[in-house]
Amino acid sequence: MMLFRKNDAPLDFDFSKVTEKSRDNPVFYVQYAYARIFSVSRKLQELNINISFDYKDLSDTDYTLLNDIQEIKLIKKLAHFPKILQQTLQNHEPHRIAYYLYELSSDFHTLWNKGNDNENLRFINIDNKDLTKSRISLLLAISNVLKSGLDIIGVNSPQEMN
Repeated sequence: MMLFRKNDAPLDFDFSKVTEKSRDNPVFYVQYAYARIFSVSRKLQELNINISFDYKDLSDTDYTLLNDIQEIKLIKKLAHFPKILQQTLQNHEPHRIAYYLYELSSDFHTLWNKGNDNENLRFINIDNKDLTKSRISLLLAISNVLKSGLDIIGVNSPQEMN
């Protein structure tokens, strides 16, 4: 929670927020995004769909299939991660990573919710394996950035939330 404050900002510590399981607790919110991604991996196995969360299996992915505005927003957000790391190091501002992870998680949750409302936007499309592979590849990229960012700020990245 402290990493979500600038170095020079006063700290107003609210213990109830630390234990809250909601969007108001940024650590939980980011961890929840990470765990949600791995729930898709488990769902693939449950449905006996032979697509794994491994870049080697996704090498022939057609990224042009990712054309929803929210998918494109996520791709652009992922591309900013190296710059966020550079700015963090140059300015000694670790909160930049925390903010970035929160925003990335928010964008991911938005896409997830769009999939709940529109089955054509779900990560797993049983009728279109190529689209599913493209979306799984996007999820893999998001999970790698979330894990890297959480590792940098010293927060664990659970594949399941209890």
